[in-house]
Amino acid sequence: MASGDHTDRCRLYLVTPPALEPHAFADTLARALDAGDVAALQLRLKDVDDDTLKRAIDILRPVAQARDVAFLLNDRADLAVSTGCDGAHLGQEDGDHASARKLLGEGRMLGITCHASRHMAMRAGEAGADYVAFGAFYPTTTKAAEHQADPEILEWWSSLFEVPSVAIGGINAANCAPLVRAGADFLAVVSAVWNHPEGAAAGVRAMNEAIAAA
Repeated sequence: MASGDHTDRCRLYLVTPPALEPHAFADTLARALDAGDVAALQLRLKDVDDDTLKRAIDILRPVAQARDVAFLLNDRADLAVSTGCDGAHLGQEDGDHASARKLLGEGRMLGITCHASRHMAMRAGEAGADYVAFGAFYPTTTKAAEHQADPEILEWWSSLFEVPSVAIGGINAANCAPLVRAGADFLAVVSAVWNHPEGAAAGVRAMNEAIAAA
């Protein structure tokens, strides 16, 4: 998922819906990933036990990996390693980033949420993050957004650092252009794809068209 892939254009980063039934969702996911370029998929299931999480990983990870899409697990570096994920995405409160880096080793990715904070982003870079995530850029229904980010932080980051940036928070095909132009390497989306009126595949196509047009 290096920013150098596919030249230096911005790419799509999918985050799973907040609740899903893995078998049914696997078909939706396959159709979405077949519809256009997707760099990564983050499995983000809150408040479920480890068995439920492992079952979802076992069903969904092969769908992503078979299509060359990085499969990342939210919050849990330990489970990401033991279940064969391509990496983990951690929030500011999700354990010790340096030990997560050690646990994930060289071969797996570590992404860190940095909200709208330059300081957090620099600390994440020092901790060995493979990407930093900024947001929320727009109002979002997926989670309560306490932090409002401005596209300017993407410009600042991309002008100074090699580590790729991910923009997240209420992003859709209609509002993503300023973030692409500001230098985001990846756009993380949830409802713009999964809740697209014509289905997830149409959502992926619409996002990729909007990225290309920006």
